Amino acid sequence: MALILALAIGVLAAAGTWLLLRPRTFQVIIGLCLLSYAVNIFIFSMGRLKSAAPPVTAAGLEDPALYADPTPQALVLTAIVISFALTALFLVVLLASRGVTGSDHVDGREPGS
Repeated sequence: MALILALAIGVLAAAGTWLLLRPRTFQVIIGLCLLSYAVNIFIFSMGRLKSAAPPVTAAGLEDPALYADPTPQALVLTAIVISFALTALFLVVLLASRGVTGSDHVDGREPGS
C-alpha cells in the first residue's frame, strides 16, 4: 500500500511539474492542479492511513496508534478549497489574457514571432 501511494504521489508530482513547464497557459493550470493533488495526498498520508478508526481520542483510547489523526484531514480540506479558488482565479486571468493578447502562450507571444 505504501509503495502504491508513493508511486501515485510521484507520478502526480512529476506530471504536474512537466505541465508547469509547458508554454500554454491551460497546461500550466492543469499542472498546478496535479501538483496540488500530489501535495494533498502526501499531507493526507501523513495522518496514518487507517480504516474504520475513530478520528479523535475518546475515553479508553489513549494509544495514538488506535485512532486517525484529524489534523492532516483538516489541512487537506482547507487546501482543496484554496486550490479550487486559485484555479478559478487562474482561469479568469487566462481568459482575460487571451482576450488581450490573442494568444494562450505564457509569455503572450506565439513561437517564431
